[in-house]
Amino acid sequence: MRIHIATDHAGLEFSTQLQHHLAAAGHEVVDHGPIEYDPLDDYPAFCIRAAQAVVRDQADGIETLGVVFGGSGNGEQIAANKVVGARAALVWSIATAELAREHNDANVIAIGARQHTFDEAASFIDRFIETPFSGAERHARRIAQLSAYEEDGALEPDPRATAPGHPDVLAADDSSFDPEAG
Repeated sequence: MRIHIATDHAGLEFSTQLQHHLAAAGHEVVDHGPIEYDPLDDYPAFCIRAAQAVVRDQADGIETLGVVFGGSGNGEQIAANKVVGARAALVWSIATAELAREHNDANVIAIGARQHTFDEAASFIDRFIETPFSGAERHARRIAQLSAYEEDGALEPDPRATAPGHPDVLAADDSSFDPEAG
């Protein structure tokens, strides 16, 4: 399988180790950067390029996934999810790695390199790669809804709009809804 990876300065050492780990497991690794340590580098371009490559390869029928990482993995996940067709999940355990694939058919995972040991993170990545999408109808339906929104902003109808006695309090001009009330 082809694995696209990207990071920032916080994950550069991790990236080198990960490339060796994945290559030893027989994967083709494509590194999207950075290539040298720069404490002021910015992750968005690296992670977006990795996500673009995953989406492009999948469209071409190439078996591929992506891994993006930084200090927390949060920003890297956000960057990857800006790419239409990317479904990046923040992973922090074996269970979240499995569920990202099984339920969400995630094609990119984000990991906080400062949050885990290399062995922990490698185990999450290995599980992510080896876990297939379940294909269950409910999960496929939800993914299709996400894709429809990406394509044209389409959303499922709001059930509050047709439910008697359940007004949309956020849209009502005379609403007494107080978001601070808890």
